[in-house]
Amino acid sequence: MKDIAIVAPVYRNAPTLPALVARLRRVLGSEGLSHEIVLIDDACPDGSSETISRLAARDPAIRLVSLDRNVGQHRAILAGLARSDAEWTVVMDADLQDPPEAIPALLAVAREGYSAVFAGRRGRYESRGRLATSRVFKQALHSLCGVPTDAGAFVALDRDLVNELVAVPGGGPSIVAMIGCGGRPLVSVPVLRARRPHGRSAYSSWRRLRSALGALGWVARRRLNGGLR
Repeated sequence: MKDIAIVAPVYRNAPTLPALVARLRRVLGSEGLSHEIVLIDDACPDGSSETISRLAARDPAIRLVSLDRNVGQHRAILAGLARSDAEWTVVMDADLQDPPEAIPALLAVAREGYSAVFAGRRGRYESRGRLATSRVFKQALHSLCGVPTDAGAFVALDRDLVNELVAVPGGGPSIVAMIGCGGRPLVSVPVLRARRPHGRSAYSSWRRLRSALGALGWVARRRLNGGLR
């Protein structure tokens, strides 16, 4: 079993993948961690699969997971978690907004006894409007299941929690919401998030609203049922 697995869903991120892999290798190598990098091609139309294949040909630590159809960020993450074989797993975006250099700090806190350590989002990484609506959603999610109000999908998970998330029947609409419903020790540490260097978010305003409402409804139902199962 590896020390750590990196799980990153990929959708229209081909331009950022070489830099992401280079930074991950530098950080993980400096920490002396045995590792694997699991990149999930979410039926991406921009040639991401070919880019990942070229990177994997040069680095055996890289694993390509190709999905037959687009399933969205959170289900793509679950597909990657199902293929993770490590003591710790770090989920992060592939667009370079989540800094790989923060991984050692997440792991250091996780080893104090936390099942999940979120990179608490800081900075002006998107528009004021999107930041404001995101805060409203995260406050509501915090009230329902206790996840930190600054939590995003950049998070370090222990082996037991990964196994539990993968075993949830039908998965869930939000990896953050699923973690919150696990009833395990959670915390966040502040991490400065970067602006997107290429392209733009695949989430339109309507899609963000629909995703948020779906996640909140899912959590409410799980609270009635007593947890993830």
